[in-house]
Amino acid sequence: MLSTVQLKVRLERTVASLRGDGRGRALVVIALGWLLILGTRITIPVLLPGIKTTFDIDNATAGFTVTVIWAVYGLSQFPAGLLSDRIGDRKVLVASLVVMTVSVGALAFAPVFIVFLGMAALVGVGNGLYGPTRGTLLSSLYPENDSTAIGFTLAVGSLGAAALPVLAGTVVARFGWRSVLAGTVPVFLCATVLAWRAVPPTSPTDAAEVPSRSLRGLLAAVSRRPVVLGVGGKTIRVFVFQGLSAFLPTYLITVKGIDEVTASALFAALFVSGAVAQIAGGRAVTRYGNRSVLVAIAGASALPLLALPFVSGVVPIAIVIVLIGIQLGVTPVTNTYIINALPPANRNGAWGFLRTGYFLVASTGSVFVGVLADAGYFDGALVVLGGLLIAVAVVFAFLPELSESR
Repeated sequence: MLSTVQLKVRLERTVASLRGDGRGRALVVIALGWLLILGTRITIPVLLPGIKTTFDIDNATAGFTVTVIWAVYGLSQFPAGLLSDRIGDRKVLVASLVVMTVSVGALAFAPVFIVFLGMAALVGVGNGLYGPTRGTLLSSLYPENDSTAIGFTLAVGSLGAAALPVLAGTVVARFGWRSVLAGTVPVFLCATVLAWRAVPPTSPTDAAEVPSRSLRGLLAAVSRRPVVLGVGGKTIRVFVFQGLSAFLPTYLITVKGIDEVTASALFAALFVSGAVAQIAGGRAVTRYGNRSVLVAIAGASALPLLALPFVSGVVPIAIVIVLIGIQLGVTPVTNTYIINALPPANRNGAWGFLRTGYFLVASTGSVFVGVLADAGYFDGALVVLGGLLIAVAVVFAFLPELSESR
């Protein structure tokens, strides 16, 4: 095992590599922006009981609201990539935060449900603009260690996904759901100003150098073997996590007999574990390579997921959930791998197109688990998800290592 001194030295080296050339401030701002955006998206379901009461809607309608956010989030990825090609990453990133500031504020003061639903869709747009732009921007800022930078950013977002819903649940009990959303508006406004000041300007791609704007060029970019394998494995992995995260608290309460407070804490632990894995996974790529890291993470997280239906007791279940959470370490590695496998001339548009595709497909994971759970096969659904993670490891085993040249 590494000593404390060795760990300290490695941490200092990692931080130094991210701070060089004044890029550290931009990285922190981008990470904080993602924390706010992801945390808000994960928090809205926590506010649904109060929202239902205010607008007198049923569970199906409330659930449809969340579906709208996620669906628009997925659909916005491709346009976001094309827009980055045309006007530059920095402008799209800032535009995303502006949209979030306006839409969250409008959500807080929506007078009727139809307005609330429309603003929920706008929240999805803000999320979708940020996702692909964040990755391509960090990849250009950190050409030598983009996996580490993206891993750090995603880890900060995962911590937000763990902490903000808990904080929101505490606030909403005393002040109501509108106050929670209204309170985020000045924070988003500050993040917008910081992003404009801290993120370096980026130039749009020269239209003369973008054959990818044709459908033929786009298809050629996304049909490359590394891209197909990378996106295939990533889609299955996101499908697994979507199904798991949508129903894990419900599973713990209804099947394992755990109380709601403890189930919420265990759910948060999933994201905390994921945050650690995202940092470690991004860093490990420089030493072991993409393929080895991805196979190891997918395989290691499959075993505890397969074991979850067969363990009992809060402590054993907590250990298993923490181990399941390491699958989130796949995200920064696959993101940078796929981005670097795409031709530079159409990287943003192709990356946005791919994100739209795999998010729409993977979003069905929650439906898959829900159907099996209603049929009395909750444990079986988790076993299937664990088996799919093994399939992910197999797919990643065939990934070719990319050339060091960009």
